[in-house]
Amino acid sequence: MTGPRFTPLIQSLPATVPFVGPETQERDRGRPFDARLGANESVFGPSPRAVEAMQAAAAEAWKYGDSTSHDLRHALAAHHRVAPGHVIVGEGIDGLLGYLVRMLIEPGDAVVTSDGAYPTFNYHVAGFGGRLHKVPYRDDREDPQALAARAAEVGAKLLYFSNPDNPMGTWHGAEAVLRLIDALPEGCLLVLDEAYVDFAPGGTAPVIDPADPRVIRMRTFSKGYGLAGARVGYALGAVPLIAAFEKIRNHFGMTRMGQAGALAALQDQAWLAQVVARTAEGRAGIDRIARANGLSTLPSATNFVAVDCGRDGDFARRVLEGLVARGVFVRMPGVAPLDRCIRITAGRPEDLGHLEQVLPEALAEATAPAEG
Repeated sequence: MTGPRFTPLIQSLPATVPFVGPETQERDRGRPFDARLGANESVFGPSPRAVEAMQAAAAEAWKYGDSTSHDLRHALAAHHRVAPGHVIVGEGIDGLLGYLVRMLIEPGDAVVTSDGAYPTFNYHVAGFGGRLHKVPYRDDREDPQALAARAAEVGAKLLYFSNPDNPMGTWHGAEAVLRLIDALPEGCLLVLDEAYVDFAPGGTAPVIDPADPRVIRMRTFSKGYGLAGARVGYALGAVPLIAAFEKIRNHFGMTRMGQAGALAALQDQAWLAQVVARTAEGRAGIDRIARANGLSTLPSATNFVAVDCGRDGDFARRVLEGLVARGVFVRMPGVAPLDRCIRITAGRPEDLGHLEQVLPEALAEATAPAEG
């Protein structure tokens, strides 16, 4: 009797989880978190119109979702002033990244990203046998010039670049993004992850011809629209590239509830504006709390703030562990020197109140071993 015959690639890969979810940590702790500020979810929630639309759609959950996401896709096309053929809807940016890598990357193909950038993209590349080439951040920001140079050096088929950036919250203006596109080597596609662009200042998102075959833009309803649990993302790109998704995507991957909720959320831009404003207040609150405890923060164009703990990664990990033990779920970058920071989602006043209460205790506990 034999078991499944795994491919050599799968046999060679370690079992990895890009992010350990807060629910897993809560089960390990035996109690829920008091403040959930680690996954960059919008704690302000979705538009009430989106909730109402999903509740109505739930009554028809016995039906499969529209396999083309027709209404949502056409609404997104109108929102971005492009033809529907430039839009693909998928199971969050994570799902779309998986499809994109599957379409373009074969074992041994070169892919360029930043060292410390979004781990889920790396997970997909490894899963299809691509060779990752990583470029360090520069001044806590991704380095577009160095990324383009490495892509040319290794003959990369994909270059991943997030703007604004996760995990540091930093960003580049539109002109820097356009220069990066022009610097791409022949045959290299820029994966422009704009998950946090709703929070960014004006002049961050460049004007890009949707027919430009050199770039695909990734957007999501998980952040500003507050629908992380609905798993709705979309991409904007040239028609031939978008059409290629039809060859391999899960055609029934989008639920009726997710499609309905995203469509209603898109139509409630006033709610999005309110969330962006409340997020800015939350960022200011985190900065105030950090400075009151002798820490500094990085400028952020996202719904989170990177708090510089002022020492090395080991110290920052002790601070994080102290916060988690005290009921505050936060995360941190995994690569030095970025790992001197902890990353805190912009929360509600009650969330930040709990952070303000326990951060001094976590810092004192983290400092004690070094001074002992």
